[in-house]
Amino acid sequence: MQTPFVPALRKLYEERFQTDKENNMKLYNSLGPNPRIVRMFAHEKGVELELQEIDLMAAENRQDGYKEKNPSGQLPCLELDDGTVISEVTAICEYIEDIQPTPALIGSSPLEKAEARMWTRRIDLNILEPLANGFRYGEGLAIFKDRIPTVPEASEGLKRVARTNLAWLDGLLPGKEFLCGDRFTLADILLYVFLDFAAGVGQPLPEDLAKVQAWFKRINQRPSADASLHPASAAVGMRG
Repeated sequence: MQTPFVPALRKLYEERFQTDKENNMKLYNSLGPNPRIVRMFAHEKGVELELQEIDLMAAENRQDGYKEKNPSGQLPCLELDDGTVISEVTAICEYIEDIQPTPALIGSSPLEKAEARMWTRRIDLNILEPLANGFRYGEGLAIFKDRIPTVPEASEGLKRVARTNLAWLDGLLPGKEFLCGDRFTLADILLYVFLDFAAGVGQPLPEDLAKVQAWFKRINQRPSADASLHPASAAVGMRG
């Protein structure tokens, strides 16, 4: 006669096996701020990712082989055991958060999640988007002009938009350790990685933004900041 212990043990084994299977993930990786966001997020989570290197500088991500994985041709993307591919850094990080809820980098309650997603959206749309396109249309034009539509005359204006919105953020940071108060979240990782990258490509963090400067220094001291840097960063002089 089977005791209740046997099915309980089998259930525990099956749940553990399923968790291990779900956690086996391959990140199509490269130099650059977007892949670094995922690496930093995973490091904070204690999640190991198998890294498959894609040569961004040689436009390997724009070739058919990679575009079969991610039709947008953008990096990174995350491939699961069953062949499912997830792209877009926020979607990848939310997936990792769901399979590894602690430590919570988005939130442990509906309110915490909403707050982190609000700040992620604000940062992405108002600062990162103009900052990144200011680089692509300016200092990075030689890399991007044959890969995506570019508007060189918009570069300086986009950089100015990013600086203006950083100044707006600076005014909201007094009394806060992180963007979500005392909680370190995905929003902090997004902003930190892009500001670190921007400083080396013509968009240094303005010295007069004292609150953002202090916030940046706090994030820069986290072990995940150095651990997430791509090995090629030093060689090419680009933090990514």
